Amino acid sequence: MLAICCLSLFIVGLDTTIINVALPSIGRDFHSPVSGLQWTVDAYLLVIASLLMLSGSVADRVGRRKIFQIGLAIFTLGSLACSLAPSLGWLIAFRALQAIGGSMLNPVAMAIVTNTFTEPAERAKAIGFWGSTFGLSLALGPIVGGALVDSTGWRSVFWINIPVGIAAIVLTALYVPESRAAVKRRLDPFGQILVMIALGTVSYAIIEGPGDGWSSPLILAFFAAGAVSVAALLWWEPRCAAPLVDLRFFKSLPFSGAALTAVTGMAAFAGFLFLITLYLQEVRGYRPLVAGLFLLPMAVAMAVSAPVCGRVIARRGARLPLLIAGTGITAGGVLLTFLTATSPDWYVLVSCLVLGLGMGWVNAPITNNAVAGMPRARAGVASGIASTSRQVGSSLGVAVSGSVLAAGLHGPLTTGFTSATKPDWWIVAGLGAVVFALALVTTGRAGRASAARTAELIERAESPVPARAG
Repeated sequence: MLAICCLSLFIVGLDTTIINVALPSIGRDFHSPVSGLQWTVDAYLLVIASLLMLSGSVADRVGRRKIFQIGLAIFTLGSLACSLAPSLGWLIAFRALQAIGGSMLNPVAMAIVTNTFTEPAERAKAIGFWGSTFGLSLALGPIVGGALVDSTGWRSVFWINIPVGIAAIVLTALYVPESRAAVKRRLDPFGQILVMIALGTVSYAIIEGPGDGWSSPLILAFFAAGAVSVAALLWWEPRCAAPLVDLRFFKSLPFSGAALTAVTGMAAFAGFLFLITLYLQEVRGYRPLVAGLFLLPMAVAMAVSAPVCGRVIARRGARLPLLIAGTGITAGGVLLTFLTATSPDWYVLVSCLVLGLGMGWVNAPITNNAVAGMPRARAGVASGIASTSRQVGSSLGVAVSGSVLAAGLHGPLTTGFTSATKPDWWIVAGLGAVVFALALVTTGRAGRASAARTAELIERAESPVPARAG
């Protein structure tokens, strides 16, 4: 059951990063600017981020296995459609369709795992395996993508999902039991709409800002719409009987830290992947396979670090892994600021390796801290918020890194890329420093106490009031 759930996580994580190596080929085939490549990645990330929490709530209500299988089917069909896309616009649309299915996989699978492994130490080990699977999928994406693009073209990066998706549907029917939350919660359509407006408008403004002008009425209007929708969400959710985003969760320091760490850590990683694959292919002129192989040390570091991280969490908690993660991401970002078009190969490899070491220690503690201490009946919602935070971070990372590149680029990528991306690498380093600081502030004894208080508050608020005698 754990392997089947991790299989779905693997293809979703793989699809998040495998596309990066294919971007230069997609850009050449469809004559796309940098903003078009950003939308190819962010259409997927934004839809997943918008729907993850809804999918977790629906699965808790109508059945986790059922929603899980529906998600696998939509994801598989969306992958097939992407491989047949006749234009950039259709590819972006099919990526959004693919993401609708993907949004039903991660939080639902995490809820299944959490409700199966109820003993804390065993759950920590299961989450460590889960985290290692996610880290491995993110790291292997560029390598597998490079091999496929080099041999059969960019459309093949979507073919890999089809047999895996079909196999997962069959295995789920055979081995995964159906489960639901004990209390069926109502949906929050207004909150869902506000989340979609906030993510969509802010991402549009960031991506299109360099082209339209940051002070253009359209860009300012989209930023304003995003701000208004966030304010409306913060006003509405505490007043909603069954909120999409339960703000009470954020009274737990570990949970709040997990959400913020997911945003910052994944923003750093997604921005790094978006830029480094362009650098390796467009600036250094490497074939897609060679570009993917350049990231192999990073993939190995992430794959080795993640299971070790799970064992450390089971024994000592999440603080040490998060401190290691913050240190590695910060050091990797600083090393990348010195990158030039003629940097030695070993320097590029070391820079990617150091950042990969940091990323290998970040995913398992995010998941562990998000669900630790929470009532099991709310596992779907809690893990949905954590997964959403990851996707929000990834989408913002791509949007910001691409926009900084576009704003600083004066001429072709081959000559102006390294100078235009220096601010990007400093942003990556700064995000790593935030991960380190969050580990210090939100973990430890005070964090555990706040998580226990939050769980007690939620359970007490949702417990049925006993009827009076007589």
